[in-house]
Amino acid sequence: MRQELMSLPKGLAEEVARNLVMVANLLDEDPEQAYAYSRIALRLASRVAAVREAAGFASYATAKYSEALAEFRAARRMTGSVELWPVMADCERGMGRPERALAMAGEPEVNKLDKAGQVEMRLVAAGARKDMGQAEAAVVTLQSPELASSSVQPWTARLRYAYADALLEVGRESEAREWFAKALEADQGGQTDASDRLAELDGVEFTDALEDSDADEASEASEASEVSEAPESAEKAVEESAEESAEEAEESGDVAEAPKADGDKS
Repeated sequence: MRQELMSLPKGLAEEVARNLVMVANLLDEDPEQAYAYSRIALRLASRVAAVREAAGFASYATAKYSEALAEFRAARRMTGSVELWPVMADCERGMGRPERALAMAGEPEVNKLDKAGQVEMRLVAAGARKDMGQAEAAVVTLQSPELASSSVQPWTARLRYAYADALLEVGRESEAREWFAKALEADQGGQTDASDRLAELDGVEFTDALEDSDADEASEASEASEVSEAPESAEKAVEESAEESAEEAEESGDVAEAPKADGDKS
């Protein structure tokens, strides 16, 4: 990427680089903000392949699949590389065209991908099968030497998780549980929610201890408030009762005369 930016004037290259760094830093945490930075970089250097690729991933992360596909195609034309082929196919899925994604999975470009790219293409193809209501075919699509391998690679957890999910969709629950467990075993970076899916299958419910503590404190505060208000309420009730008694006595003519002061002859 640095070498590509060297084709730009120094000041411009530095500004574009800063925006690309922000795209990379924010892509997972704040994709909308990452997208905004990518548009700045794109406006400054649209003829740089790395910029088009970064803009594509930012659009992809914000579900702007049509924009993402256009940027990925532009980057591919500039570089001639096929490494973006799987994500381009997934954009087709995102645009509601799973049949196109499936067709891309059978193109010669797939054979030029490295192992990681081929696994990614298999995941996209299985997803397209599910989109088309072909759940059993999705299971078969994911069955591969990479899935059967006991070695753990960067893609292993996601591949096992996708297979478990496909098995669950066709009603093979016990096998699905086994593969969710295998996915969890390989998931060192927390890429999946395999642990939650396992717990769900086992009927385990988690309670948030912090929420329970907050609820207990709120309950205690409410009780304390009720207790503090009780004396005031009782006093008010006594006053109201006394006033009512006085009014009743006045109406019946039983109000006693006030005692006369000493020396009052009248």
